[in-house]
Amino acid sequence: MAFDGITIANVVSEMRKELIGGRLYKIAQPENDELLLTIKTNAGQKRLFISADASLPLIYMTQSNKPSPMTAPNFCMLLRKHLQNGRITEISQPGLERIVHIQVEHLDELGDLRRKILVVEIMGKHSNIIFCGEDHTIIDSIKHVSAAVSSVREVLPGKPYFVANTQDKLDARNTDYRTFFRTVSSKPQPVFKAVYGSFTGISPILAQELCWEAGIDGELPVTALDDGAFRRLFAVFESMVEAVDREDFHPNIAYTGNRPVEFCAIPLTMYTTGTDRIVDYPSMSSLLESYYAEKNSLTRMRQKSADLRRIVLTALERNIKKYDLQLRQMEDTKKREKYRIWGELLNTYGYGAQPGAKSLEALNYYTNEIITIPLDPTLSATENAKKYFEKYGKMKRTYEALSELTKEVKSQIDHLESVSAALDIAVCEADLSQIREELSESGYIRKKSGAKKTKLTSKPFHYISSDGFHIYVGKNNLQNDELTFKAAAGTDWWFHAKGIPGSHVIVKAEGTSQLPDRTFEEAGSLAAYYSRGRDQDKVEIDYVQKKHVKKPAGAKPGFVVYYTNYSLMAGSDISSLTLIND
Repeated sequence: MAFDGITIANVVSEMRKELIGGRLYKIAQPENDELLLTIKTNAGQKRLFISADASLPLIYMTQSNKPSPMTAPNFCMLLRKHLQNGRITEISQPGLERIVHIQVEHLDELGDLRRKILVVEIMGKHSNIIFCGEDHTIIDSIKHVSAAVSSVREVLPGKPYFVANTQDKLDARNTDYRTFFRTVSSKPQPVFKAVYGSFTGISPILAQELCWEAGIDGELPVTALDDGAFRRLFAVFESMVEAVDREDFHPNIAYTGNRPVEFCAIPLTMYTTGTDRIVDYPSMSSLLESYYAEKNSLTRMRQKSADLRRIVLTALERNIKKYDLQLRQMEDTKKREKYRIWGELLNTYGYGAQPGAKSLEALNYYTNEIITIPLDPTLSATENAKKYFEKYGKMKRTYEALSELTKEVKSQIDHLESVSAALDIAVCEADLSQIREELSESGYIRKKSGAKKTKLTSKPFHYISSDGFHIYVGKNNLQNDELTFKAAAGTDWWFHAKGIPGSHVIVKAEGTSQLPDRTFEEAGSLAAYYSRGRDQDKVEIDYVQKKHVKKPAGAKPGFVVYYTNYSLMAGSDISSLTLIND
């Protein structure tokens, strides 16, 4: 998925049409590296979302709002001081760079008209939001970049702002055939790499699309192209540039099956065969919001859950090492019965052992076979028997102790893996609070003395099946216990992925003795999706009426037993189900 210069051009085109002349009504900073600008226009209130997150930088218009911290960060306060009620006069993109300039007119403390520029750089880990004066001097930025971090350009208050030219690429808008041919043909690379490596604004997927439209295999080396192929490629390239100049964009997402694989501001015609298909969007902003909303949320949750993941991973690795060692020790105790039998046979036949003998052949009366028993020649047969019984006794005690210890450690591993799975599906701070509470109760996080118990507000996922049945999915182990043993009735149906960490899924039977087959299948799909097996084609799901599910005394959160159940194989496609936001 490429947030390239053409995509930026599409977003800038939409912003010009919607935001020019609008006034900055609200300025918020929901996250350390995000801005949410609310703009009042003649057509109503608009919102512009900007993220300089290193892993997911974005800019698009949205109707959604986001909660902001009670105390605004310093950068947000600075913008409010200078830009609140300012009027947006110009929105531009230098060349086809992944940069947006938003020019704002405002009145200063003396009532004089001033202009400021908000620069948004969408450049992966180098992404930034930079606030500049009219003379392009940096007033401040959402991320400070010192000389110790970058030798190319400092981004600090008082420094001049400029676009660092580090890639040596040409502007696609000012390229004729001779320049195109000379530049591309000079690169000893596959054609599509030579194209996107030569011009700003073009991503690998766009370069492959240009090759496809020109009837060229983009993986071929540049040296394999003749003059006719170069002219066809340039014709397609020129047509794309002209479309960008006309602001003739066609935002679309390419799907392979049900999986989105790429998006672009021009039609991705190479995804129109077999199981591939194209879905068009009315605007690039709606496309980006639709595609990245969930991804952005997941990225943020992974950042916020990093400390919990580290705790779980550390404990998990420690317990797995302990468990492996215990299993090896258990394996060593398997020969304990051999020592017991040798001791018994020496007590029975030891009179036949010669003094100083290193072994004794005797009949094993358990198997009616002749076996050879090793002897310590410095000891008598009775003393050798005693030594073997002592070895047997030690190994037996070790086996009995390890039998309990391995069960306990395996239980801890299963519990930690279920917590790890819960972290993967957490969608809000309340979910993380509940997981943190569980880890605290289990002793993995030290409780603060005198700290009051946090009120937990996280709720299970709530779905409606195609047949209208309510289905609930626990997000973590505490919720699983609550859902199964407090919220569910005895005749409700309980689902869980077999043998792997996952959520408890409850289907409310509502007095119905038998659910429709489709509801069983959909509940099974939810159990598969909210489990560690979600990437498998099919997952085996156990299901049973809730009255048959029991919780052993002292069991860890989320752990249950059942002795009779049905099974089904389910995929993890839950697109037919409706998620209810309670």
